[in-house]
Amino acid sequence: MKIQKRKNQHYFIIEGNIGAGKSTFLQFVAKDLPIKPIFEPHHKWQNVSGKYNLLEQFYKDTSRWAYTFQSYAFITRVMAQQEVAAQFPTSTQVLERSVYSDRYCFAKNAYENGNMTALEWKLYQEWFSWLVDSYVPRPAGFIYLQTSPEVCFKRLIKRSRHEEVGVSLAYLQQLHDKHENWLINKRPIDTQLEKTPVLVLECNKEFESDKKVRDALITKVSDFILQTHTLPMDNQVISALL
Repeated sequence: MKIQKRKNQHYFIIEGNIGAGKSTFLQFVAKDLPIKPIFEPHHKWQNVSGKYNLLEQFYKDTSRWAYTFQSYAFITRVMAQQEVAAQFPTSTQVLERSVYSDRYCFAKNAYENGNMTALEWKLYQEWFSWLVDSYVPRPAGFIYLQTSPEVCFKRLIKRSRHEEVGVSLAYLQQLHDKHENWLINKRPIDTQLEKTPVLVLECNKEFESDKKVRDALITKVSDFILQTHTLPMDNQVISALL
């Protein structure tokens, strides 16, 4: 039985490479616009059953843990979204990343780099397709923080997350290419997803400390949400977004 999207709920997804500034940007969006943010569940990846850091295991031995990590990432993303959906039944949600970037960028890249076997990749694609059709509502739009791999690498070093110490510029370049193929070139992706609008924000400039740059980006997000014509907005929400 398929789970339908709750009435009056709409989903937008912030996508981007590692180090693009997604969580920081979403914090600002949540502060300025009337949305419910859903951040990546890093805490669950870093503390499985109180004793396993799956994110660390993935980066230390990617070929061993890629399939396991991608499977758990999918499950925890869906859980996080459903929790917020149940708590705020008429909300506009903005997610930090999605199961789609898992599929079209990270899992695909893991397979192409030999970190998933052909069998694991086949299994992943089969259960992914069924679960997305059954449990994941289609997003109203994607917000792509388009950032060069070089800038992402600098930001990654600056934030100094210990699990990411081995992430290379070459790896970020691979992920950048995957994001571009998916969100800009729209290939090869699900035909229904091809119709989902994408807002591309150039994010090489430092928006965290530069309010002028940040305000310009958030204004574009506000306009993008309104222009989808899918939100059940009352006058109060429309005023807040304008």
